[in-house]
Amino acid sequence: MSVKKLLAPNIAVLLALSIFWFAGVESVIQNGDENQTNIKKFAQTQQRIIDNYVDPVDITKLYKNSIRGLLSNLTDSTAEFSNTPLDTTNFENLQIDGLGESIQRFEKAYNYLAENYPDENLTARTEDAIEKMFSSLDPHSIYIEPETSDAIEDEFAGKFQGVGIQFNIIQDTITVITAISGGPSDQLGIQSGDRIVEIEDSSAIGFSNEDVLKALRGPKGTKVDVTIKRPHTRALLNFTITRDDIPLYTVDTSYMLDNQTGYIKINRFAATTHEEFMEAAEELEEQGMDRMVLDLRGNPGGYLGQAIAISEEFFPRGTKIVSTKSRHSRFTSAYNSRRDGEFKELPIIVLVNQGSASASEIVSGAIQDHDRGLIVGQRTFGKGLVQQQYELADSSKIRVTISKYYTPSGRLIQKPYSKEGGENYAYEIYQREIDAESDVEEFVSHVPDSLRYTTDAGRTVYGGGGIVPDHIVQEDTTHSGAVLNFMRRKNIGFDYVREYLDDHGDAFRSKWEDDYERFRKEFEWSEGDIAHVFNELKKNNMVVSDSDTLKEPDFKSDTLYIPQGHWEEVSWMPAGVMKARLALQVWGMKKYFPVLNDVFDNTIEESMNMWNEVQALREYAANHTQEANSAID
Repeated sequence: MSVKKLLAPNIAVLLALSIFWFAGVESVIQNGDENQTNIKKFAQTQQRIIDNYVDPVDITKLYKNSIRGLLSNLTDSTAEFSNTPLDTTNFENLQIDGLGESIQRFEKAYNYLAENYPDENLTARTEDAIEKMFSSLDPHSIYIEPETSDAIEDEFAGKFQGVGIQFNIIQDTITVITAISGGPSDQLGIQSGDRIVEIEDSSAIGFSNEDVLKALRGPKGTKVDVTIKRPHTRALLNFTITRDDIPLYTVDTSYMLDNQTGYIKINRFAATTHEEFMEAAEELEEQGMDRMVLDLRGNPGGYLGQAIAISEEFFPRGTKIVSTKSRHSRFTSAYNSRRDGEFKELPIIVLVNQGSASASEIVSGAIQDHDRGLIVGQRTFGKGLVQQQYELADSSKIRVTISKYYTPSGRLIQKPYSKEGGENYAYEIYQREIDAESDVEEFVSHVPDSLRYTTDAGRTVYGGGGIVPDHIVQEDTTHSGAVLNFMRRKNIGFDYVREYLDDHGDAFRSKWEDDYERFRKEFEWSEGDIAHVFNELKKNNMVVSDSDTLKEPDFKSDTLYIPQGHWEEVSWMPAGVMKARLALQVWGMKKYFPVLNDVFDNTIEESMNMWNEVQALREYAANHTQEANSAID
C-alpha cells in the first residue's frame, strides 16, 4: 500500500439513507436541522470507529459512554431519569447488538431530552456524548470541535489566509512582533512595534487574541483597513491590507553551529515540512555543512508521510523506515525508502526530549535502529499510534486510531495507557524522574525481555515507552527559572524590548541590522538596562527578602520572594531572553532561536563534543551489521 493511499485526507461520507432508515433515524431527520445534524454526527462517529479502529470495538461500551456523556453537563443537575430512555441504572446488564440498535436507542434518549428539556443546548450535549464515547478508546482518538478543527487544518496545511503578522496583546493594545517576511503586511511596510489601534474604523483596544484572529484572518483577496500608531510618529497611519496566503513554517530555524556543522530545528511535521527541510539543508550545504544536528525536541509529530519523507533522506534506497499494523489490512503496510537519500552519508545527531512524539519518534527510531547516527537528549514521549481524520456533518472532525507503527527493529514505542486515564497519560512525562539518567534507568529496569530489541549492528534498544537516547543529556536545571518565569508572566521583558526599540530603534538598526552575527557575539544589555528591568520586577511584586531562612525563590499570592543576591546570580537569564526577543523583532523568528540557543542550550553544546562517537558508531555498524544479520538468519 502506498503512503499516499494510507494518508490521503478522508472526506467523511454521510451515511446512506438506507442505513438511517434501518436504524430508525428517519423520524429524527424530520425534527429540524439541529436534530438532524446531531443524530448524523452520532451515527457517523460510531460508524467510523467501528469500521476503522485499530482494535476490536465494544459497541455496547461505546453506547453506554455516549449516554453518560449526554447527561454529564445538563443544566439541571438534579434531573431524574428513572424508567426513561436516559435511565443508566440498568446499564450493567445491557448489551447492544449492533450499530442500528445503538442509533435507535440514542435517538430515543435524545428525543426525550429534547422534549422534556427544551432549553437545553442539544448540540453541546451531543458533543459531550461523542467525547465520552471516545473515553473507552486510546487517548489519541478524539473529537474536534468545528472552530478548533479549522485552526488545526490551517496549521497542518502549512499556511493560512490573513494579513501576515505575529502579534502580542500588550496593555490592551495589539502590538506587532514582526511582519511575516513577504506577506501583505510586510510588503506595505508594517513594522515590529507598530500598535494596531483600529480595525475597520472601530477601536481595537481591548481585543483578545481570538478577536484579533477573527478580525484579521479572512479569505485571500479580501481587504481589511487598519489604523496604526507608530512610535515617534505623531500622525496615525492608515493601511488597507489585502489578505493573502501566509506560510506557517515548521522549520523554526537553520544555521551553522561551526564551519562544518549545520543545525535544523523542526517544530512539527505538516504538509510543507519536507520541502522546508530540504531548502534549509541545501542552504547549509552551500555554507559548508558536512554534518548535521537535527533538533526534534518538543516536536509533537504530525503527518506520517512527512516523517517518512525526511527519514528517507538519510538512507539508501530500500531501507525500511517504519511499518504499520492494524486489524484492517488496508491500514497494514511497511515503508521502505524509495530512493537514495540526499544525505545518506552525512554524519547526524538527532536531539530529542520528552516532548518529541509520534512522527519525531519515527525519524529518531529509524536513525537509531539502523545505527545511522546518535540520538541525544531525554527519553521521548512514547506515541506509536496512527490516526485518520474524518469530517462530520457540521464540519467538526474526529480522529480515529487506525494502526500502530513499528520501528525497523520491530519496536512499538507506544507507552501504556488506561482506557479511562487520558489526563494521566498526557501528564505522565511530568511524573518521570527529574534526572534524565534516573528516568532511563527506572524505565529500562522494568522493560520485559519481550520488549528488548536489537539494532542492525546488534545494539539493544527498547519498546514500550518512547525512544531511549543513545546518549542522555540532562537539561540544565542548576539555575532557578523562577525570576525568568515571573518576568514572562508579567510581560516585563517584552515590554522593555518594545520600549527599547521605541526609544533607540533607529540607532540600534544602524549599528546592528546589517551584521546579525556580530549582534549574536557582541551585543550586551547595559547595566542601566538590567537595573531598569530589575526595578520593573520589583514594581510588579518581586520582593528581595531580608530573611536569612529563604534560600530559594518562593511564590505566594502573586508575589515572588527571592533571597538576597539571587538576582545577581540569575539576571543573565532575563537578559538572554530579552536579547532573543530583540532579535525576533528586528530579524524575525528564524533569528530568534540562535540567540536563545547561545544563552540556554547545553544539549546542543554537549552534542558538539560527540562527533567522535558518531564516527565510532559508524565504524562499529560497518563491522557488525552483517554479523548481526547472519546471527538472526
